[in-house]
Amino acid sequence: MNADNCIFPASRFTTEALEVKALHRIVKLIDSAVHLDSVLSAILKVLHDTLRMERATLALLDEGGERLAIRASYGLTVEEERRGVYRLDEGVCGKVFSSASPFIVPDVSSEPLFLNRTGARPMYSKTKIAFIGVPVLLGEKPVGVLSVDRLFGMEVSLEEDVRFLTVLATLIAQFLSLNQAIRRDRQQLVQENISLKAQLHERHRKHRIIGHCKAMQEVFWSIERVAPSQATVLLLGDSGTGKEMAAQAIHEASPRRDRPFIKINCAALPEALLESELFGHEKGAFTGAGGTRIGRFEMADKGSLFLDEIGEMPLLLQSKLLRVLQEQQFERLGSNRTIKVDVRIIAATNVSLEQAVAAGSFRNDLYYRLNVVPIVLPSLKERRDDIPLLVDYFLKQSNQRNKKSLRMSRDFLDAMTAYDWPGNVRELQNVVERLVILSADDMLRLEDLPDCFFAPKKAAAAPAPQAAPAQQPPAPPQQRRKLEDMERAQVEEALLRHGWVQARAARELGLTQRQIGYKIQKFRLQRPDFSV
Repeated sequence: MNADNCIFPASRFTTEALEVKALHRIVKLIDSAVHLDSVLSAILKVLHDTLRMERATLALLDEGGERLAIRASYGLTVEEERRGVYRLDEGVCGKVFSSASPFIVPDVSSEPLFLNRTGARPMYSKTKIAFIGVPVLLGEKPVGVLSVDRLFGMEVSLEEDVRFLTVLATLIAQFLSLNQAIRRDRQQLVQENISLKAQLHERHRKHRIIGHCKAMQEVFWSIERVAPSQATVLLLGDSGTGKEMAAQAIHEASPRRDRPFIKINCAALPEALLESELFGHEKGAFTGAGGTRIGRFEMADKGSLFLDEIGEMPLLLQSKLLRVLQEQQFERLGSNRTIKVDVRIIAATNVSLEQAVAAGSFRNDLYYRLNVVPIVLPSLKERRDDIPLLVDYFLKQSNQRNKKSLRMSRDFLDAMTAYDWPGNVRELQNVVERLVILSADDMLRLEDLPDCFFAPKKAAAAPAPQAAPAQQPPAPPQQRRKLEDMERAQVEEALLRHGWVQARAARELGLTQRQIGYKIQKFRLQRPDFSV
């Protein structure tokens, strides 16, 4: 390329057409922006490639707001760019910034304000170099300076360049403003995320219950609302869902936290012993009562009493319990002296008390007395998102107890998450403990799980038909062969999709590993040579 081509762009397009072309390219860059600095550098490259503007730079205020520093450039080396730092009132860039107005230097070699701080321009040149600087304004406040060099010639209109660069500076200012807004929003989201995680971990630490899913957050919310009150709480949920831990969490979040938390399982003792355990007895009250014994209500005075499996309490004791709830007083077995107590009752059951009331096995008035604030604890299959957290927690605990350092495979965790857990959290804890104890490896894998994990799920029973349908004749041999061919193709395709990993193919088809092994034998499927 000759010197004339460097000074004056040789193109059939007019200056206005080139400017429109440059703006079109710049707008497309901004529209697809991902990284701020790379887009700014690409914009400055367009000025060179399309309009032959040299050494384009964008200097922006630093974080302290005390200096201008080159943020992006085209035509400068890394070292030259690093040297481009100016005070706000220093040189041509400082003048453009402080005046918030464009400034043209027709010949940089004869302008005392031009510092050539970067050292990118030759001190002596046969060609005059013009310098153009325009402010980058955000709401009429300068935030930077956009500048370019022009090789001076008759065909170059510096006023047109100023007009174009001012429009570009406005676009850049809007891009910077949008980027700042996105950064603020992102930082706010990060802070909110950190805050929410802190709240979740605080709840876990405070209640000692693991659970981040929505259902458990509702349980935590109910615990925090009811704990400061004196209301009786009824905990509902399947066996193993953590009702005792919820009861303890209510007690520890209440004003009674420094007082006793006493618990008793109403289904674990026969009626005579349960009455003695609850209310106490005097010496000689019954055969074998060799001394006075205080009951659980007296032990829990000023504290909380947790009555687990309340639905199993005999009817005779239900009437005595109702009196304690209403009057906060009772008599020990074998005594006429009335004892007054201040006890908060937290009851729990895994049966429907409404159905028990309807069946006559539970007092209606006691049910309403207990059911002041019911809290339902979800089953584990209703909170699958928490299963990985629980497995990880129990694995760490079991590793510590058994002095092991077992880890778990992805397939193992997937199977644990997919399982329905009829015994809920208690069953999960026991399974993890058993696997850790029995494992001879350092990794828990899919094949370590019990057979129940691979049993097909039972389908819901279909409603009985109104009339017995006519018995269908058996499918003809040709149709049976078609069905078998389809089944064979399904199994073979699933195995190929999963690289002949039978456990994964079985999971996709809803089969156990034994079932898919049987089908491989039945259809005489052979593993391809290319499978690994």
